[in-house]
Order: sequence, then C-alpha cells, then structure tokens
Amino acid sequence: MKKIIISFMAAVMLVSVSCGEMDQYPHNAVSTENLTENDAQLLLTGLYRIMQNKPTADGYMTGDVLGGDIVRGGATNIPDPKILIRDLITPESGFVSGPWNGYYTGLYQVNSLIKSLEGMAPSAARNEMLGVTAYFRGMIYLNLVSRYAEVPILEAPTLADVAAATESEGWAFVERNLQTAIELCPQYTDKNYVSRQAAKALMARAKLFMGKKAEAVALAEELIKDANFSLSDFDDIFRGNANREEIFTFANLLMESSVNIGARYYSRSAPNGGSYTYAPTAEVMKMFDPNDNRMDISIDRQGSNDVINKFPGGEIHPDPLIISRIAEMYLISAEGQGLNGGGLARLNDLRVFRGLKPVNPTTEEDFITAILDERRHELLGEGFRWFDLVRAGRFESTVGVEHKYSRMPIPAREMQLNRLLKQNSYWK
Repeated sequence: MKKIIISFMAAVMLVSVSCGEMDQYPHNAVSTENLTENDAQLLLTGLYRIMQNKPTADGYMTGDVLGGDIVRGGATNIPDPKILIRDLITPESGFVSGPWNGYYTGLYQVNSLIKSLEGMAPSAARNEMLGVTAYFRGMIYLNLVSRYAEVPILEAPTLADVAAATESEGWAFVERNLQTAIELCPQYTDKNYVSRQAAKALMARAKLFMGKKAEAVALAEELIKDANFSLSDFDDIFRGNANREEIFTFANLLMESSVNIGARYYSRSAPNGGSYTYAPTAEVMKMFDPNDNRMDISIDRQGSNDVINKFPGGEIHPDPLIISRIAEMYLISAEGQGLNGGGLARLNDLRVFRGLKPVNPTTEEDFITAILDERRHELLGEGFRWFDLVRAGRFESTVGVEHKYSRMPIPAREMQLNRLLKQNSYWK
C-alpha cells in the first residue's frame, strides 16, 4: 500500500481551476475548512472516474477467468482453464496485484473525500455525498474481501503499515458502509449515478455472499417491486438502448476510460476489432438452449474465433460497466428463499422472461444447481462465476484446481512494503 501515493491535492487544484475559484481559496491541499460544497461535488464527480478505472480490466474479469469459463485466446492460446488459473494466480502476478493496487488507490481517494466532507457543515447535499462515498467504500471492500479474504481495513487516508483484518471483520465493514449508503444516498434518477437503490442492490449481494439470506431476499424484493426497474431484453441492456434493467452502471466513456473489456474478448474478425486475449471455453459455447434469448448477445463466433459478445465496442470504444441490474435481484431472491420458500417461482419468472421453460428441481441441492446454472447463463462475463462456485462449495470439484485458488493471494510486493501484512490463510 505504501506505493499507492495519490495526487489528491492535484485533483483539488484541477477542480479549482475548472470552477474559476482560484481567487477564493488557495486550493493546493484538501482542507476541511476551505472545501466548499461545490468543490466537494466536483471531486465526487472525479471519484466516479477513479472508481470506474482503478480496478483495471483484470479486476472486472477476475470472476470469469477464475470461474473456469474463460481461457486464453489468440496466439498465446491456453485452452485449459486450470492451466490459465495456475499461470495467472500467483503472489507475484500482475493479474493479482493490479486490482489490489487499484482498489486501494480508489480507497485513498474515497477516504480523503470522506474526511473533507465530515469537516463540512451538515446539509442535505453533504449527507448525500457522504452516502455515495460510503457506497464506493463498501464496493471496494466487497471486492477485496470476496477475493483476498483477509485485508487491511482503512477508514482514513494513510500510508502507514496496517495489519490485515479477519474475513468476518471485512464483511462487517462492507455492511456498515453500505448501510450508511442506504440511509444517505439520493433516490434513483439515472443508472449512471449512485442511488439508494444501488446501495440496496450491492447490500443484497453482500448479504447473500455472507449467508444472510433472509436479509438479502428482503432487499432484492424491494428492488424487484420498485417502479423504476423491470427485466429488459439483452439487446437493450448490452447494446446501449434504453432499458429498465440497470440499477447502477459506470458510463465508461471513451474520453475517461482506461478499462476496455471488449478489446480483450473481441477478435480481429469483428467490425470493431480486438486483441482476443480471452475466449469462452468450448463448454460455454455449447451451454445455451437455442430458445434462450440471451444466447446471441452472450456469445458469438467471429471468423474462426469464439467470443464473449456482451461488450461489442472492441478496440473502438469501451462499453459501459454494469455493476447491478435487476436480474441479479431475481436470482438473489430465488436463492435466498430456497426451493420450499418461494425461490423456485422467482427463478422461473426470470427463465420464462428469457424464453425458457420453467424448471422443477425436487431437492434443495438440485435447486442450488439450477440457481448456479441460471446465474452462469445470465451473468456470463460480468464477474460472478468464481465466487458463486466458491460460496456454494463447488469450486474445486467444478473447475478442478486446488483449494488455495478459492481466494487470491496477497500480492508479494505488498507484503514487502507493509511489514504488518501477512499472506492470507489460503496461501500460507
């Protein structure tokens, strides 16, 4: 973490110039006394860009690569997911350290803005900004804890050595921040802005991941019944058309983006081109029912190459980065309620909307299999598969790799820089 030294002061200076307020305050540092509400709002706008970009493309793709649905494509072809996972997931790997560094870079910025906001006079706008920053901090730690398990918890900007907290402490911190976001964030107005509904969606995910199923169901059902949202066609969700599916999405505009997933998935045969670094497995290419109206948007064949098709921008333009959408809430509610508690009806609601026949598992184990299968089809390429298998206790048997790959290792360089940081229990 010591190497993550952020130029937050420079960000404030840029904000000041854009505001034309250089004559009011010497904006060369974050000052809880001098920061105006307008300054804070502009810094929050910049924070969206930071939070969008800093996880890196690897951070967004982690769940699909480790989940065994993605292999190496192109000239460096690695067709076996097990080999790719063992190659990419090491303490020295950039695939491991890049997202870690990105999350802590974003966290430094989030904590700096929170500190400044807490020094301002209370107001409705200030409270909403505190809610949005709490959402971002909750998002950061949801990703850190679900991936690395035991990580340092930082509630203020610091470059000091900090020991890792336990996994349970990490999840509690996620909950605390997202609860603050639910209480303070503004109501939903646009998918590209953090809202109270976006905070509820992320909290529902966290509650499910923690095994707090009843609480996850309650939040998911609130959103399913929210008049702002409804299930939408994949063509609209992943082709930039108006839809009511998305709860929160990073716009990821070309002028501000450093994350282009489509370039990694698409090939030179695509109209927009691509490096074809990653490809879906042969199993993924065969898993869709012909009646499944998600199939053509999820997968495609370009020339002789099989591709993930949800990110059509290729090398030309980056695609939006969907964080939460209503279909996930259907799946959270279904899993949380269970086979005999109403979950099957929710699962089949989604399946029928996607053009499929209802399923009728007879045991709870078969029901979980059906849920995991539906999540795999619905959320392909969106980063869920690995942790879905991990939390269901099916990762090792499904993917065929060792138990330690149920978590990512703490990057080796971070342990050199932070003398209090030890390797997590999975990788010792």
